[in-house]
Amino acid sequence: MNQEKLAKLQAQVRIGGKGSARRKKKVVHRTATADDKKLQSSLKKLAVNNIAGIEEVNMIKDDGSVIHFNNPKVQASLSANTFAITGHAETKQLTEMLPGILSQLGADSLSSLRKLAEQFPRQEMCNFWDNSMKNLVDGHTDTKQSRAAVNPYKPHGVKNQEI
Repeated sequence: MNQEKLAKLQAQVRIGGKGSARRKKKVVHRTATADDKKLQSSLKKLAVNNIAGIEEVNMIKDDGSVIHFNNPKVQASLSANTFAITGHAETKQLTEMLPGILSQLGADSLSSLRKLAEQFPRQEMCNFWDNSMKNLVDGHTDTKQSRAAVNPYKPHGVKNQEI
């Protein structure tokens, strides 16, 4: 390595003048594990129990996005009215979760889904429903007549026309 370049790099990390010690390396402390330990100790005080058999958790926000946990650790304390969900979380849009999330939607979420459907152009929604129904119906023959029967956005009897 070039000596001049090395001397310039060493001078950049020097705190005082010539002959003084170089600065100490700044150590970055990880606080996530400390926070997790504090949380677990607080949950232990509440006497939470693990709930097994939960494969996924979806939390639907007001803006239409979904916080999705896949195989989370769910703990609950009914006496303290406390539920804790830990695990890897992903933030997704509601449209990414369709059609699997339809059974989990409440009345308010269905109304927001209806508003979202109104924003889409009608033809794109027809294509979306066609693709969704193909994924839902296993072993079903794919004909235009059967797709028109399950597609709520395409009028019956209309074939290959712009809507």
